[in-house]
Amino acid sequence: MGAIAGLYGAIVMGMVAAWYGGTPSQVSGPTGPMTVVSAAIIATAIETSGSLDAAMGTIIATFMLAGIIQLVLGLLKAELYIRYIPYPVVSGFISGIGMLLIVLQIFPFLGHSSPQRIVDIFAGIPDVLNHINYASVGLATATIAVIYLFSGMTKSIPGIFLALILLTIMSTLLGLDVTVIGNVSAGLPELKVGNFSQLEFSNIIFPAITLAILGAIDSLLTSAVADNKTQTKHNSNQELIGQGLGNMVSAAIGGLPGAGATMRTAVNIKAGGRTRLSGVIHSILLLLILLLAGPYIYLIPLPVLAGILITVGMDLINYKALKHLIHAPRTDAVIMLIVLGLTVFVDIFQAIIIGVVMTTILFMKKMSDMADDKSIVAAYSGCFIREKAWEDEIDLTQAIQKKVYIKHVDGLIFSGFASELLMMTQSLPEVDTVIMRMNRLTYIDQSGIYALKDAVNVLQDNNILLLITGLQVQPMDMLKQMRMVPYLIAEENLYTDFQSAINVLSTDNVPGLYPTNLVIGVG
Repeated sequence: MGAIAGLYGAIVMGMVAAWYGGTPSQVSGPTGPMTVVSAAIIATAIETSGSLDAAMGTIIATFMLAGIIQLVLGLLKAELYIRYIPYPVVSGFISGIGMLLIVLQIFPFLGHSSPQRIVDIFAGIPDVLNHINYASVGLATATIAVIYLFSGMTKSIPGIFLALILLTIMSTLLGLDVTVIGNVSAGLPELKVGNFSQLEFSNIIFPAITLAILGAIDSLLTSAVADNKTQTKHNSNQELIGQGLGNMVSAAIGGLPGAGATMRTAVNIKAGGRTRLSGVIHSILLLLILLLAGPYIYLIPLPVLAGILITVGMDLINYKALKHLIHAPRTDAVIMLIVLGLTVFVDIFQAIIIGVVMTTILFMKKMSDMADDKSIVAAYSGCFIREKAWEDEIDLTQAIQKKVYIKHVDGLIFSGFASELLMMTQSLPEVDTVIMRMNRLTYIDQSGIYALKDAVNVLQDNNILLLITGLQVQPMDMLKQMRMVPYLIAEENLYTDFQSAINVLSTDNVPGLYPTNLVIGVG
């Protein structure tokens, strides 16, 4: 579809999603994951239809349907359910897309056009190694070096932007024999009307759902990053509505679908952008660049873009999860590796579907294994904040002359509870100690461990002491497997029962300074 499809998508997504979305400082547009999935959809449609012109109806319909699905999810306030997509599936899928993005740049890195299928890329590597374009290799390598070296020196100017400008100028002045983007239409986009006569709904529904869910996850994760940097709270369902409208309009003019872009959002916030106007200005500036600098865009060498996309792919890989594979639960690790492998070598749509199905079956098995435990009653509503104190808390806390917040953690901690736990730690009243009562916590998975880790980091940053009481066997084993205990949470801060923690707080043997007035908050 050409580079112009990316520009159109960035212009439209940036403006519509900024204006109608729920995260004022967020900048939206084509992202690495969304573009890889879009490329797979386009390639499949062209292979089926025989040409791009014949496939445009299918492509537009798929992108349009993805936007409609996101819009409906927002209107139905379905954001809550999106958060319950299992961590191993999301992690394996995003890491797989990162690796896929890197693999797709092997041929452009070496100065050749890339085959569309991954199998053909690996099969063709021996042949292409005999015909290396060393100018392309040099440009791509220099691009990667500039991005990482300059990004480490300053955050004022993005390393990707500097590499793109400097190396395009250098390649042009030296007249290097490398492939360039080519002509880019500098005019305003027009409405696209494809051939819908042979369109089959069954062929577009699963790709559209994949795009919609991936875009929703990508956007909401970026919204969480924006909240953390601006100390605000976004409207998740409104954000889905804005993303859906943006993707619908982008599809109508032949643009690529997109999502909230973490890097662009972070740069926007660092530059002082706090309102919707910043995203709108971003789109207007892109439009001006397209109209005024269109004749110069064609000079950008493809090896430079290959170098940029390799760094994007490397940033997408979840190194934290890969590092913890040995210590993570075997089922989580296996699911993540299966989803990652399917994403790279088989099919990105099948990868996420198979991953969710596998996780659901294993989750149901865990529920069955724990069915005899009465505490499992709370599992179906997830973990939640109780409104009333437990009976023993009223009497035991009377003698404490310290500011304490008591957090009840019931049932299970898994992917859906992550944002709630972090939100609790970020919105705490002025306290010095948090007691997490986990005697009713029956299960914690890998995403729950990471959520707890983030919460502990927030507490430590604010010099708030954390005490945990009543840990059962499975949560304790997970905390030790993932090195949370004793490296982040000291063993002496773990107590078998609530009264033991209260007894310690009644003495002066606990680190930290406490005011003398009694303030007990119960969540």
